[in-house]
Formats: sequence, C-alpha cells, structure tokens
Amino acid sequence: MNTAVSYLPSPPAEDVEAEIRRVFERQLATALRLRGSTCQERLARITRLKESVLAHTADLYRAGEADFRKPPAEIDLTEIMPVLAEANDARRRLRKWMKPTRVWPTRATIGSSGWVQYQPRGRCLIVSPWNYPVNLTFGPLISAIAAGNTAILKPSEMTPQLSALMCRIVREVFPEDEVAIFEGDGKIAQALLDLPFDHIFYTGSTAVGKIVMAAAARHLSSVTLELGGKSPTIVDASADLKGAACNIVWSKFTNSGQTCIAPDHIFVHAQVKDEFVRHCRQALETFYGADAAAQRASPYLARVVNQRHTARIKGLLDDAVARGARTLAGGAVDEASCYISPTLLDNVPADARVMREEIFGPLLPIAPFTDIDEVIRQINADPKPLALYVWSRTAATIDKVTTHTSSGGMCINNTVVQFLQGNLPFGGVNYSGIGNAHGHYGFKTFSHERGVVRTRVALASMFYPPYTDFTRRLIRLLVRSV
Repeated sequence: MNTAVSYLPSPPAEDVEAEIRRVFERQLATALRLRGSTCQERLARITRLKESVLAHTADLYRAGEADFRKPPAEIDLTEIMPVLAEANDARRRLRKWMKPTRVWPTRATIGSSGWVQYQPRGRCLIVSPWNYPVNLTFGPLISAIAAGNTAILKPSEMTPQLSALMCRIVREVFPEDEVAIFEGDGKIAQALLDLPFDHIFYTGSTAVGKIVMAAAARHLSSVTLELGGKSPTIVDASADLKGAACNIVWSKFTNSGQTCIAPDHIFVHAQVKDEFVRHCRQALETFYGADAAAQRASPYLARVVNQRHTARIKGLLDDAVARGARTLAGGAVDEASCYISPTLLDNVPADARVMREEIFGPLLPIAPFTDIDEVIRQINADPKPLALYVWSRTAATIDKVTTHTSSGGMCINNTVVQFLQGNLPFGGVNYSGIGNAHGHYGFKTFSHERGVVRTRVALASMFYPPYTDFTRRLIRLLVRSV
C-alpha cells in the first residue's frame, strides 16, 4: 500500500517526557511575549498553516488511505475544508474579535468606564482523536493561535500516517516555542496532562474526558471537552422521507460511522417506517453498491480504524442479533480487513448494548414510535447527547422537541451541518462536553475575558469611613437605587 510519509520509531518514553518538559518550559517566555502580539502577527501564523495544509493535500489523501482507507472526497470535505473554513473566518474577523468590548456603567459605578479585554490564556494543550485527526487538531489550533497562545499538540497514535504528516506540517510552519507536537500513546498523553497548562482542549471519549478533567483539576487548568454520546434522530410522519433517508445514510456511514455527531439511532413514526427503510436501502445501493460484494469493493466506504475497534463493533452487532434484532441491510463483517458493511437494524431490544453504548461505527438501529412524548421521555432518560436531529414538517412537533430536550447542538431537517456553521457555538452539554469551539466561540474559548474598569470620577470616596449620618443616608440611597 502506498503510504503518505515515513516515520521513525518513537524514542523511549522517558526521553520524550524530558523533551516535553523542555518544550513546555520554553513556551513560557513565548506565551508572555504573545500577550502583546498583533492581529497581523497572529494571522500570519494562521496563513502559513493554511498554506501548508493545502500544499500537502496529496499527502493527506495518501495518509488517509493508508490509515483507514479514507476516500479522498472525505478528506476534502471532513478534514481539509473545516480547517480552511476556520482559517478564513479568522482572517476575515480576527481584528474585530480582538477589540475590547465596551460596556455601560451600572448605577453603582457611574463615573467609570468598563470593557472586556480578551487576553490569551497562555500555554495550551490540544489532545485530538483519530477519527478526523487533521480537522480536530488544526481547527482548535487555529483558534488558539487567533487568541494569541502557544500550543502543544497530541494527536492520536491510532492513525500513524496522518499523525506523522501533521508533525511534518507543524514543524515546517512553527518554531517549537510557539507550537509543538508530540506523538505517542497514553503514557505521552499522561506526561502532558501532568503539566500545569493554562488551558486544555480535549476531543474524544467521555471516559477519557473524565480523566482529562481530573488531571486539569490538579492545576486548576481551564478545560474544553468535546465528547460524544448517543445522538438520536427523529423522523415523524410528516417528514420528507426520501430526503431524510439519503441525508441520514450519508452522514451516518461517512467515515464508516466513526463520527461523534453522526446519527446514533433513529426513532421513525410507525406509520411511515417501512417506506423510510425502503428509501434507506435505496440510498445505500446508490451510494455504495447494489449488493454486498459491490459495497465491500466500494472506494467510497472507509474502514474501521483498527481490528480492536472492529471487534468491538462486531460485538455490538452480535449482541443485538442474539437478543432478537433483525438485520434490514448489511451485517457483513471481516475483522481481518477492518470492514463492517453499512448495517440497518430493526427490532433491537432496549437492553442491547448497541442501544446503551455509543456505537461509533456503521450500525444504525431503527425503532418505530407512535407517541412523540414517549420519544422525548426516552431521550431525556439518557445522558444529554452531543447532537439531536429531527425531521418533520410539523411546527408543533419541531417546537416540542426543541423545547423539551437538551443536547449540545441540534439540526432540523438535516444532520451534521451544525459542525460547519462557524457562526454558531459547537460543543456538548454535561456528559457530551464542556465549552464551545469554532469561529468567535473558539477564539473566546482560548481567551480570558478580563473585565477592566477605569475610574474618571472617584465617587466611591463619598462612602469612605467614618460613616456619618450623611454617609449612611447616601449609602442607603445607593442601595435602593441599584
């Protein structure tokens, strides 16, 4: 197989840990200097990163193919395009973002002026996952640079070719005292988490997110956690069934279902379930091939990232079938080649593992419903998801779902596009994450919003001791007037 880049074996862990500490200490002076960096200086760094990503487009195609047979079109749509969008948004708007935000004085602070000053947090750690490694490493990095920070990056070891290529890009573009990158396994991640970073941005599983948050607590580091969960999709009787089926099949099976905001399971109204399933089958045949052999040979289906994850997803499928689930499409598994066909499941019992665990693979349970209130009750009984999707043409249904559920983000008559809407905050809630990313929200995530008050008329001197009768009357007047 043609690989994107070659990479040397990792040095012993203790040597890497010493190097991590050295680079972390080097970044301190740079972080202090960058507090005074200008908009032009920050944009110059972002532009260099953008140009390097574009220059390595062919290498990214080869690396994605080598790591998990990711189609070039998906590299373009899900890796390169989001990075370029972040870079271009910062280039257009950073000057405005950096300006202090003026605020009106309150009645208690008449005679002063106030504003919010956006300061860099300082030294930042960005720990990124394997499913969209370029996007989920360089996207947060652009926000960190825009806010004036230094950064150390830790990509996943599970996509070694893409990680090695990102190392090459970072080292071509940045000196290590501004941005550094370290490859390695959990030991390297732990060595990084042991350091007192000013901010930690982690994308990955909820289980590891809890470890990151606990590590940050030792140093009182601020954190952003972009996690996951079981994102439900509702298709009611009024929905555009063909449009919903095509969109859901596309967003679910892109990247072999290894997407944190992919539809995890579907509630479809019993009245239209059979027609909806028929449209889903047609979409699978149109997108990936008319039969099992054609789908397996399709150049448009990525593979599961490794055999361990393939075995995990196969275990979910086997457990569901053993408990009575029925395969409506797909179901083929080849663990040796990390292949699982796009699979639709029906009649899945509530206690099946596939209904309790985040799937993160190409399995899609479909459950009928007749009462939208019962669907909402089931959604609210589970941890708050990263995304929620509803397909409906009925305003009352849309309003009810929007009002009575909670999720990190939501789409109406679409899926996954909330990630690309850079003018909205992207993030989870509770179990599915903490904090926001993208655009202005990403800039603020990596900034400390410092409140500044400038006094022009020192009215507070009227309230200094000794507290005479006149002073007490003034204080009582102030108390009643605020």
